[in-house]
Amino acid sequence: MLDMELIRKDREAVATALAKRLDPAEVNRVLDEVQRLDQERRALITEIDAERQRRKAEARAYAAAKRAGAEPEVSAPEAGRKQLAELESELDEVQSRLRTTMSELPNLPADDVVPGGKEANRVVRTFGAPPAIEKVRDHVELSRALGLVDHERGVKLGGSGFWMYTGLGARLEWALLNWLIERNIEAGYEFLLPPHLLLDTAGFAAGQFPKFYDDVYHLDRESAPRGQFLLPTAETAILGAYQDEILDTTALPLKRFAYTPCYRREAAGSHSDERGTVRGHQFNKVEIFQFTLPEQADAALESMVGHVESLVQQLGLHHQTSLLAAGDASAAMRKTLDIEVWMPSTGKYKEVSSVSWGGDYQARRAAIRYREPGGKQTRFVHTLNGSALATSRLFPAILEQCQQPDGSVLLPEVLHDRLGTDRLTPR
Repeated sequence: MLDMELIRKDREAVATALAKRLDPAEVNRVLDEVQRLDQERRALITEIDAERQRRKAEARAYAAAKRAGAEPEVSAPEAGRKQLAELESELDEVQSRLRTTMSELPNLPADDVVPGGKEANRVVRTFGAPPAIEKVRDHVELSRALGLVDHERGVKLGGSGFWMYTGLGARLEWALLNWLIERNIEAGYEFLLPPHLLLDTAGFAAGQFPKFYDDVYHLDRESAPRGQFLLPTAETAILGAYQDEILDTTALPLKRFAYTPCYRREAAGSHSDERGTVRGHQFNKVEIFQFTLPEQADAALESMVGHVESLVQQLGLHHQTSLLAAGDASAAMRKTLDIEVWMPSTGKYKEVSSVSWGGDYQARRAAIRYREPGGKQTRFVHTLNGSALATSRLFPAILEQCQQPDGSVLLPEVLHDRLGTDRLTPR
């Protein structure tokens, strides 16, 4: 969440940044409430400290009088416990309300992130040009003709928004995942295979809860009294794995990546640009993540974006990179760049990776810190994450961009040895 000290010192700057994402009137209402609760909390802490000092002094006087055999002029120490307990209970309530209010505020967008939604996104780089295809067939038609994806049996198994890879389609999906895993290892990321069921604390730490609590699949409280949910992205798991830790400064930046299926309750795509495997309730993704010192974050973001772009380029896919406006980026992120592949059937670009810098927002929620060598105080790390990559969108992009007039699909050269062929041909 946000730095309370920053709100105290420069509320105007915080309000200006948040207004890129929220209605200014709502921003000021929430900040008013935050500052009111903060003042109440600090007043209660002062009162509790004073009460504890008073009780200590009275206890010492009471004990001294007893030792001297005199009648104590103050009451027994137990008499003040009720008043202190009431103050501490009031403080707990105020701190809980403050934490809840603070947790609902989004991150502060970076200075170069503009207000607005998708319409304000800005293309910063483009790779290649759209392939010239005389008669475009969409990826759903191609996957059926090539025997790669069984959409009907996927729905039979899981309902709307699910599919099943078959034959060479399953092999292509697995080849993509293995190729991405190897490329990320080469880039210096350590491979993790985390649990798919996470505690609610991991969702809060990542900034997904409470706002997006209903967007994921939860276990019922009888089965999971501590609260558990199916992870929507490996970002949540990687971050959550390091909750409440003080990281070794010499190990930063700490680079991790994970492969997981991702489970989301979002509406399955019915529009032409969200058909097939483009949007669904379960899909595969390889996620990269970095924990850095604050001064390392800019270089880390540039490195991660460049790495993801290189992956898409090695697959030979036409794509663009866009800097997202504040309203189109994740609420937990300060800055996000999307890498988007061209889909010839719709004439649109589809995001295959969002590479984001979270500043210290997630680290505050997760209490992930570092300590300078020889220092005593700890500081919060910065976090960055990105898909590298989402195969459910790479798969249709390969089919559509690499389709041939005879109905076959040329495979990216980097996958030839893995699949034992250079093309997919109709059955």
